[in-house]
This record gives sequence, C-alpha cells and structure tokens, in this order.
Amino acid sequence: MKFGVIVFPGSNCDDDMVHVLGTVLGHETVKLWHKNESLEGFTTDDCIIVPGGFSYGDYVRAGAVARFSPIMKSVIDFANRGGYVFGICNGFQILCEAHLLPGALLRNRDQKFIAKNVFIRSETDNAATNRRLSPGQVLRIPVAHAEGRYYADEETIFQLNQNDQILFRYCDGAGEVNLASNHNGSVGNIAGICNEARNVFGMMPHPERASEDILGNKDGYSIFRGLVEAVAEVG
Repeated sequence: MKFGVIVFPGSNCDDDMVHVLGTVLGHETVKLWHKNESLEGFTTDDCIIVPGGFSYGDYVRAGAVARFSPIMKSVIDFANRGGYVFGICNGFQILCEAHLLPGALLRNRDQKFIAKNVFIRSETDNAATNRRLSPGQVLRIPVAHAEGRYYADEETIFQLNQNDQILFRYCDGAGEVNLASNHNGSVGNIAGICNEARNVFGMMPHPERASEDILGNKDGYSIFRGLVEAVAEVG
C-alpha cells in the first residue's frame, strides 16, 4: 500500500502530506507531478491525495484549472474504479470541479481569507476518514482559505444528509452547530463530504497541520490513521 501526493503549480501542502503519511505514519509516499498522464505503479489498493495550496494561482476560480491537468483524467478513472482519493482544501475544490464530489466551494461569506484554528464535528463513523471518530466528536483543525464556502442545491444537500455523506460540520468548542461557528458561510455548516460510493473524500480544514504532538495539536492524526486502515483493508 502506498500514497501518491499530486503536485500542481502552486501546491504548498504537498510536503506536509508527504511528511505526515511517510514520516509520521510510516507508509510509502511519493509525489506525482500534475503533467503525468498516468498513475503508473498505483493500483486501487493505494490512495491518491490532492493536497492544499493555490493551484495555478487560483485563476478563474480555485481548482478550475487544475481539474484539467493531465493527471486528473487518471485520477477520475482511479476513483471510478474504487480507488481512494482524498482532497484537502484546494484538493477539495479540485475534486468538486472534477465532479468527483458534488457541489462547489465559493468565496467566503465575508469575502476575506480565513486562517485560524476552528472546531469541526464528526458527523459519521461510516467513512474511511472518520472510522476512528465517533459521531459528535469535536476536533480542532486549522483552516486557511478564501473560497471555502460549500454550496450545493437543495436536492444535493438532501441526498448528502440522507446518504450519510457529510463528514464534518463547523461547530463551536461544545459541538454546537450554529451560525457563529460557520466561519465561511457554508450551507449547513458543511466542512467535509464524501461521494456516495464512500471512496472519495474532501474537506476544507487541514488535518495535516494538526497531526503531531510537536505542533501542540494532534486532532487531525485520527483522520489519517483511519484512512490508512481503510486502504490497508482493501489491499
């Protein structure tokens, strides 16, 4: 089992992901340049990570250009064949642009870049990223985005709720989901979702920035540990 971390022009969280998956968790992790046209050497027993950053400078809108990078055709095929794909921040935006996840990430409600620690609540344990979390469990995870306001139409939101596809919601420290804790204006305080097949995951907060004791916050570690365990079981 190994992890591939895609690198686009403007990616800035790729090394963080390689460190967490490779050094902290001890799994083979390699970088994949966006111009690669295939995922040679990877099987659906592995996992592809689409990291955070500002791919192509966020021109047009975040993720809109990266979605057409050569490697994305293979990523879409990989996901459609059941391979695990996890997008964080800009990676979440790219996966929505590629229609691997429903909805879109829009400009934050107050039209400002947000960079701070926030609280999110796990909404399920029925997903690889959440398998080590209990529904209702609160995590403190950093965010850093200008286009993180999750939006989808009413039917899509209904289906996400019906199918238990909402991974995380923004909340306060007590786990209450309310307007004050909805920092970017996301519909339903949504901070992360998965696809219906439960093999593609996206979230705006950065668990890779909260996965070691040395950082003073290890709340994100369980997200990656759960993902590793799920991928290992498939393999």
